Amino acid sequence: MRDIGGEQVEAAVAGCAALLRSAADRSWEGPKAGRLEWSCRTTAFHIAEDLIAYAGQLAGRAQDAYVPFGLTLDEGTGNAEIIQVVETAGALFAAALRTTPREVRAFHPYPFRSANRTGFAAMGVAEAVLHTHDIAEGLGLPYQPAPETCQFVLTVIFPHVRPGPDPWRTLLWATGRGELPGRAPVTEWRWSNNLVLPAERLTLQGVTPAAAAELRAGGDGGFEWIGDGPFPGTRDAAGMLLKAYEAGVHRPEWGMFVLVRRADGRAIGGMGFHGAPDQEGRAEVGYDLVADARGHGYASEALTALSDWALARDDVRTLVAAIEPGNLASRAVAVRAGYVRAALDQARPAGEPPHRDDVLQLYVRTR
Repeated sequence: MRDIGGEQVEAAVAGCAALLRSAADRSWEGPKAGRLEWSCRTTAFHIAEDLIAYAGQLAGRAQDAYVPFGLTLDEGTGNAEIIQVVETAGALFAAALRTTPREVRAFHPYPFRSANRTGFAAMGVAEAVLHTHDIAEGLGLPYQPAPETCQFVLTVIFPHVRPGPDPWRTLLWATGRGELPGRAPVTEWRWSNNLVLPAERLTLQGVTPAAAAELRAGGDGGFEWIGDGPFPGTRDAAGMLLKAYEAGVHRPEWGMFVLVRRADGRAIGGMGFHGAPDQEGRAEVGYDLVADARGHGYASEALTALSDWALARDDVRTLVAAIEPGNLASRAVAVRAGYVRAALDQARPAGEPPHRDDVLQLYVRTR
């Protein structure tokens, strides 16, 4: 996966600056920015504030809160100077993105209290294009960012939003700024950075639709893999994630995770759920490792961490692993992670015909 965060920020900021320059000789203080209560001037400055704040989070490696600093304007700053501030903040943010290692995560409150450089890039782009839209509405000017810019935002931090035929209109709808045929108006919204679960030697990093598309197409998904790269099962799981995303039923925390070694930041396998828990609180897990990573206990460690996280939630009662009878290594992974062989009736959903015992053996772990 190409590291496009810096490029996307630069494109979004350039579009913002171009729109602002087209109205630099007008008053920005009176008109409100779209549906916001802020003036167009306040909103333009807010874009710069967000970009520099995100740069600070990454550069300062903030872990528990926002870095306690702010941006101020000199007295008498005019519209042309505000545009310069926006461009400067954007350049600093793009530089921070390009110099931040891939594995670094910094504090952001929603929803899992951290984001990586790609997540911060998508948040910065969202702030730039959405608030430029607000300003354009307030000043009565046309504005539309490139489709790929909007697609980047949607597939990185709006994984819960079913994609539409027009990425810009979809993004506007998802943030309460527009309408889409067949979809109810949005009155409250949040973006969603990927979930990362810690284990002793690994981190389990949630896969976004953007990363899943790369993996399914034969790419690396933005990860540095050991050996020959992802096992075919990881690519298949990425395809399942994409189908759920395209259908609008993907729940990010119940998708796919890539297992990344803490020691060197390299990916060694995939693990995750076949979907969200059903009404009885049952969810199915699956996993695989790159061949070069097997035999070191990584899969058991990761499955234990994933299972502990899931079973601590109120909506999960039973986790199920369906294992081929001859796959002794996979069975050993499940057993070491606390799973036990189950009667078929214990593990299958009500009304579902039982699996043939010679095809799949079911292992379960309960609260």
